[in-house]
Amino acid sequence: MQNEETIILTPKGYLELEQELQELKTVVRPRVIKDLKDARAQGDLSENSDYDAARNEQAQVEARIKELEFKLEHSTIAEGSSKGAANVGSTITILYDDGETEEYELVGSMEADPLENKISNESPIGKAVIGHKKGDKIVVESPNGSYEAILEDVR
Repeated sequence: MQNEETIILTPKGYLELEQELQELKTVVRPRVIKDLKDARAQGDLSENSDYDAARNEQAQVEARIKELEFKLEHSTIAEGSSKGAANVGSTITILYDDGETEEYELVGSMEADPLENKISNESPIGKAVIGHKKGDKIVVESPNGSYEAILEDVR
């Protein structure tokens, strides 16, 4: 877990974490408590696999609740492009040298999902576009060397 570090989230990402936390507290936690009570009612706890499973699930649920509370407490919500400049929350279109274009949603590292074209502000492309505006030429420093591209659109 991150210490004293601000976690950057999009409004959608923040809402998803809030919803998960609410679900854990109001639905999952009460179900796990009921499962524990039911397992205790079976008698001898020393060889009770249902009881062990319920205790393990309870520990996982409580750990996730604490993790979500920490993330929500230490997060900043990014509002997207600022005065037309790319920032966390922006949707950007990159024009590469080979003529191909790619659209990405710029998100904080916690929300990154390359399969959904959600790239982190800490990724090579993310670092290159932050603060740039539509039409700017950017230089992306990647592990395979640097390359140039054009920031075709910022929304």
